[in-house]
Amino acid sequence: MAHISLLKRKAIHALAETLSKQVEHFNETEVEALIGLYHETLGESAAQGGAVTGLDRNRFRMLLYHMFGMTDDMIMAGVFRTFDKDNDKFVNEKEWVKGLSVFLRGTLDERIKYCFNVYDLNNDGYLSKEKMFNFLKDSLLGQPSEEDPDEGVKELVEMTLKKMDHDHDGRLSFDDFKKAVKEENLLLEAFGTCLPDTTSIEKFEHQVFQKQGKP
Repeated sequence: MAHISLLKRKAIHALAETLSKQVEHFNETEVEALIGLYHETLGESAAQGGAVTGLDRNRFRMLLYHMFGMTDDMIMAGVFRTFDKDNDKFVNEKEWVKGLSVFLRGTLDERIKYCFNVYDLNNDGYLSKEKMFNFLKDSLLGQPSEEDPDEGVKELVEMTLKKMDHDHDGRLSFDDFKKAVKEENLLLEAFGTCLPDTTSIEKFEHQVFQKQGKP
């Protein structure tokens, strides 16, 4: 937090004290470091003449790319929407910390809910064949194939439905998704990588939390 004023640091410390009681997986020191990173990022945005209401979609996506190597546009849009709980097109401090709590250290149940929400593009509570097709086509884009790529993706959607659609209604509800993932954890990110890998998490936490307290 080298570029943050003393007054701002005091405000961040007070907010960290409050938020640390509302999140499961970070202590107060860690929350303070995450808020510090948030304000450093907003500071960069302000220096470039941007609005500082919160992290907007573009700035958020840049963070996902640089810090966690995420490149899939649909996935990053879903992650942003899942963090942005009040749907105001900005991620505020509270949403940032609470989102990262699940993103970095969530329990299986928390991650199941998070991944489903990322995939549920229009928030209607279901993963339709169309949604699954779009995600799988996006993730398989560029892979060489002699067959019609769309046909291959359609077959994959049908195979996935057969495995995960427990009530056989031709779409995945949250209950379908949760039950399937509980039976086979690898299905958690069946439609694209929306969680960081262990190496990325360790690198991020080391960089952010080790900086805490340094001048």
